[in-house]
Amino acid sequence: MSYRTALSVVLADVVAPTAEQAVREGRFPRDAVSALGRAGLLGLTVSSGSGGGGLELPEAVDVVARTARVCPATAAVLASHFAAVAAIESCGGSWVREEVAAGRHLVGLALREGGSDGPEQGDPYGRSSSVAARFADVVALRGRKRQVVAAGEADSYLWSSRPLAGPDGLTLWVVPARAPELFVPARPGGGGPRGSGTSTLYADPVLVPADVMLGRDGGGLDVLLRRVRPWLLELEAAVDGALPGSVAGAVGPGGEEPRSGPDVLRPEGGELRPAPAA
Repeated sequence: MSYRTALSVVLADVVAPTAEQAVREGRFPRDAVSALGRAGLLGLTVSSGSGGGGLELPEAVDVVARTARVCPATAAVLASHFAAVAAIESCGGSWVREEVAAGRHLVGLALREGGSDGPEQGDPYGRSSSVAARFADVVALRGRKRQVVAAGEADSYLWSSRPLAGPDGLTLWVVPARAPELFVPARPGGGGPRGSGTSTLYADPVLVPADVMLGRDGGGLDVLLRRVRPWLLELEAAVDGALPGSVAGAVGPGGEEPRSGPDVLRPEGGELRPAPAA
């Protein structure tokens, strides 16, 4: 069965019947994501050698655009997932590739930040305010990521931080959702299509094995510019282009999610909850 035929079946049987509920109630389209995984569509762009579909950006854009016409929330989740998988594929060797290929694993992008560091505020390709420190075979990640699609719903997140060694560049990590001290707000902020689970992730700090580093220390910016940004631009355009109004309208001015408290790691009096493992 071709990926287009498989997608048509999932859209008709699973995505369409739950799309209105996702918009009306803001409910994450878990059934749709699971069905897409079973149909091989989450692993569409994983290399065939790792058990995936072995396809590329044009096919991913096609899947996202067709899905957006039925359920914008599901399309936004797919766009983020495919962009994250592009980074994982470019580096190779990640523990998560086979899980994605098997349709059991959803990846989210945790790249965008907010702060008071000047013109690079919120720029996922600029200087990161998230930090990493290594202790033997464990790395402590500390920071806050905003506008994370599928926050608290994905199985892992592509996370960026300052390098372990040296002041320049970025380092990428594949952070498991089950990692202790990874939190989403109990009352999440806005951003993204309703139902897409777009919110903030807090690492305060998160302890992960050192081998979840993706690529080399300090080499993440090249991966983001060469792979993630081109993919994300086309995938997000596919979401927007399939809708009567731009998805960006659900995001605050300047592409930022609305704020409900101080711009700090753990807002005073704010309630946080662990990011549930899927």
